[in-house]
Amino acid sequence: MNVLVLNVGSSTLKFQLVRTDAGRMAANSDEKLARGTIERIGGEAVYTLRGRAGEAQRGTAQLRDHRAVVEFVAKWLVSNDAGTGIDRISEIDGIGHRVTHGGEQFRRSALIDDAVLRGIEETIDLAPLHNPHNLRGIYAARSVLGGGVPQVAVFDTAFHQTIPERAYLYALPYQYYRRHRVRRYGFHGTSYRYVAHRYRMLTGRTREQTNVIALHLGNGASACAIAGGVSVDTSMGFTPLEGLVMGTRSGDLDPAILDYIASKEGLSLPDVEGLLNKQSGLLGISGLTNDMRELLAEAEEHDDRRAWLAIEMFCYRVRKYIGSYLAAMNGAEAILFAGGIGENAAPVRSTVCEGLEWLGVKLDAQKNRDTVGGAEGKISGPDSRVEVWVVPTDEELLIARDTVRVVEGLDSRY
Repeated sequence: MNVLVLNVGSSTLKFQLVRTDAGRMAANSDEKLARGTIERIGGEAVYTLRGRAGEAQRGTAQLRDHRAVVEFVAKWLVSNDAGTGIDRISEIDGIGHRVTHGGEQFRRSALIDDAVLRGIEETIDLAPLHNPHNLRGIYAARSVLGGGVPQVAVFDTAFHQTIPERAYLYALPYQYYRRHRVRRYGFHGTSYRYVAHRYRMLTGRTREQTNVIALHLGNGASACAIAGGVSVDTSMGFTPLEGLVMGTRSGDLDPAILDYIASKEGLSLPDVEGLLNKQSGLLGISGLTNDMRELLAEAEEHDDRRAWLAIEMFCYRVRKYIGSYLAAMNGAEAILFAGGIGENAAPVRSTVCEGLEWLGVKLDAQKNRDTVGGAEGKISGPDSRVEVWVVPTDEELLIARDTVRVVEGLDSRY
């Protein structure tokens, strides 16, 4: 199947065209035919497109809405510039959509029909900044490619629906869960599913034998405890704000701070929410940037105190979550690093692991330095009691594979 993967935001659309089927999945021989990003939808949009040759094509185009963007992408995919080998739009066999929130209704990826659309609409209150745009992408794809092309929704929250009640509930009056479904949902589930599966392929373990702590570290960052191959706890909660220190998000804090800051600074609740989501984290502590690469350079080249502080706080919070999840899981066989920071920032990985000597974690310094830029592999030494791995995530590939599984009626637990 030729699967078009769409990740739609308010003014952006990311896509990838993947050729895959059951045989290719088993052999890990899926073909990535093209990918790209379109930004500033609604006016003079800016696009970056990469065909099969891998060379970037950049430019601008008047794209007034998401339907126009999907049509633009579809026409490019069948053009000679893309080099996909696809001559007609009708050769796109399925569409996979990343959907941020599935609430409690969606525990797995789902073939999109009217009932699924209603279910996604019902979760808009839980993800008002994401799900409406995800829906626009679904309707746009249906309009451009036709209702006969199967579409599949892959939910970021679905992987965490196995978390037990004792872990997903907050210690609030229970009525707020019953009335409004206030609970921990978790995010980055698509990434964790892929990373856990890839780890199994690398080690020969079964799903039931997979007991790991996975770390998706990027501008958005989270941790996940995976026991018996399923999520049993995760750091992000009702929203993606909870948990680790992130690029611009604060992560965990005392909720009484919200009222205190609001009264002292004369801020409204939306102002404080914006502060916590967009002005905090690495950016807020350093006063410089939310980009870990820039922080590491500033810390190492200029010995900037606040850059070092932001890095240390980031690593400390990750280490705390590892410790808590080890207690919750009664131990783990491995720690997995993924995400832009987890895959590329060797100094961050070593700093996180430096505080885990009591656990018997011992990194191979050379392997840690060398495993960057998309490389995968074990970076712990032979005498490390807990293995440490770098496993680059590939959410688009998982979405493409899930689209095949759902359309063909295969097991989509992955």
